[in-house]
Amino acid sequence: MNSLPPLASLRTFEAAARHMSFKRAADELGVTPTAVSHQIRLLEETVGTRLFDRKPRQVSLTEAGNLLYPVFREAFSAMTEALGKIRRTSARKAVTVTTTTAFASGWLVPKTRRFNITNPGITLRLQPCETVVDLRSGEADCAIRYGSPPFSNLIAEPLMKERFAPLCSPRLGIRTSDDLKAHTLLHSVWHRQDDFTPTWHKWCIHAGIDDIDTAAGTVLTSDSHVIQSAIAGQGVALLSVVLAQEALENGLLMQPFGPELDGHGYYFVYSPEKADDMKVLAIRKWLFAEIGASTGADVTREGPDVPHF
Repeated sequence: MNSLPPLASLRTFEAAARHMSFKRAADELGVTPTAVSHQIRLLEETVGTRLFDRKPRQVSLTEAGNLLYPVFREAFSAMTEALGKIRRTSARKAVTVTTTTAFASGWLVPKTRRFNITNPGITLRLQPCETVVDLRSGEADCAIRYGSPPFSNLIAEPLMKERFAPLCSPRLGIRTSDDLKAHTLLHSVWHRQDDFTPTWHKWCIHAGIDDIDTAAGTVLTSDSHVIQSAIAGQGVALLSVVLAQEALENGLLMQPFGPELDGHGYYFVYSPEKADDMKVLAIRKWLFAEIGASTGADVTREGPDVPHF
């Protein structure tokens, strides 16, 4: 089998023949006209004949050039199309989900194995972030957000309601609310303050308890630190039952008593343009299946026909 000329000279010939100009070919390829002329001359030496007639300020194809150009044009066009398909296919196989760091680590990450098993052709990318990502920017395909609609003309499907309750290590031996008086209260720092912000003061009012100093205890700046401190037996925390689900299931934490405080909801959010995106629909199906497995409820959704908030 005869070897082909260098690919650089073939690519240069195709560009020069298409533009009928060494200068415009040089501009496209990001080289000098002299470099284009050199590559053409190298190709002509390889094939043993002239491919261009050179005239002042003008070039034209010879008979041999006219014979080669359609072949190279089709070849490079086919390669460009094939590479484009590969890039598009690769992009379609990745889906990026953005959510809060607490939700990602506390609820989402422990469940990703089942998504990978049921969707082997999709690469799941989790993007924990404390700021709200603009889904129309392309930075992420969809989001799981904590709060209440509206969500800037996005499609928002309710996943589950948040609940907060006293949680602690079983090693503390706490059984009733009276036991709280003998243990440290663990507090989270909430930058968002509204009617659903959980505090020990609110919980005690809800529980009808008025003889506990709800300002005392240890303050930690992140939910994950509060959860770890509670698991280590450092005190009792007013924690998200949703985010502490895995620790509760594994027996690292327990909920010794109620009541529970209601929080905002978690929503699966995506733009209307993504409503038919198979990757987003795969995330959607997985999320509702996981919620159904956790609660025992039938939360299957047949399609994305949901309200726009």
